[in-house]
Amino acid sequence: MRKDERGFIVKRGFILLCVLALVLSLGGTVLADNVIKIGAIYPFTGPMAGTAQMLKNGVLMAVDIINNKHDFDFLFADTEGIPSLNGAKIEVIFADSAGDPKTGMSEAERLITSEGVVALVGCYQSSVTKTASQAAERYGIPFVNGDSSSPQLTERNFKWFFRSDPHDGLYVRQQFEHLVELEKQTGESLRRIGLVYENTETGSNVAKATEELAKEFGFELVEKIAYTTGATNLSSESTRLMASKPDVVMMGAYISDQILFAKTFKTMRFAPKVWHNTGAPGEPDFIDSLKGDANYLFLRQGFCADQVENKPVLVEVLQRFRDKFGHEMMADAVRSFHAPIVLADAINRAGSTEPEAIRQALLETDIPGKYCLSPWEGIKFDPETHQNIYGKYIICQIQEETFYTVFPSAFATRGPVFPFPAWEDR
Repeated sequence: MRKDERGFIVKRGFILLCVLALVLSLGGTVLADNVIKIGAIYPFTGPMAGTAQMLKNGVLMAVDIINNKHDFDFLFADTEGIPSLNGAKIEVIFADSAGDPKTGMSEAERLITSEGVVALVGCYQSSVTKTASQAAERYGIPFVNGDSSSPQLTERNFKWFFRSDPHDGLYVRQQFEHLVELEKQTGESLRRIGLVYENTETGSNVAKATEELAKEFGFELVEKIAYTTGATNLSSESTRLMASKPDVVMMGAYISDQILFAKTFKTMRFAPKVWHNTGAPGEPDFIDSLKGDANYLFLRQGFCADQVENKPVLVEVLQRFRDKFGHEMMADAVRSFHAPIVLADAINRAGSTEPEAIRQALLETDIPGKYCLSPWEGIKFDPETHQNIYGKYIICQIQEETFYTVFPSAFATRGPVFPFPAWEDR
């Protein structure tokens, strides 16, 4: 190589380094192929696989709105990609936790160190989110959670963890408020509570909150039963529960267990006045598996499709989801939908994919309620806990194999069916 050629190469390299330094000094980001990678961890194998697919579709629906132009009023719908980063597109790298906390942590580490993701979302099961977010905290990577409900997740003083969805403590309080309202409406006493919960992170926190709030609201906990999720027979738990003669059954269970409990209750002809559940019956497999036997359960939801009456933009998003995936957008998809929207908003305001810049932008998040699919005033994080201060649930009831909002009254589209009908009278 001639001396003048070597000099030209050195000079060109020096110029490129100067340009790169200038870009970085201005707070910009150089992106490979103009792509921003985000990691998403869900239990794609095991009993939660169907739920994981719904969660994945919620994430992909959000990314579709962010990356492509749409003709309705929603955050990023009128642009393509991240405006402040020259239209950079979001790419999601999905990972399988298999429902195991250790696997969730190792997958989080892999996504960060090998895949080069700039942020994480997931992981649905609180026990997995707990360990995966520990990895994010260790590496200094933003983690936005939209689908795990353990209150403890936002009580750890973590610097990098944020949650858009409400937690179980808020839900259980709403449960008791709903029971008080039912007592006023019907004149019936609902003071005897039977509690059943799966003995992992989520179920244990539901149980703790239920015990504390039962005392606060003046209810009696007549039975408390922990069981192992994934059980193939729940007859002994159901027999014990039935013997306690509760007015209300409160249940914290995942989808496969919830289905088995319903079948067992029917076989035993056990029909409490009220059956109150966590969000599992909101998953499509519940009604698909039980048909009419799914009716009349109450369940917490961050979303119910009948809320199109209160939020017209839902019509557009739900139709696009239906066209894209061939099925209805259920509550779990809505929960996972919000996390990529929150991250994209933070990245756009930061004008950077640098972790600290994203984290600072997350702290300043203030997304209006019209850009939330759930019935919230918006998304804004508490500066200490990083919990969305506007996150709340609605309570739905399954009627005619369809979900209807029944509480709070401001969002209700139907009145409740009360009491829970005897199985032989259906």
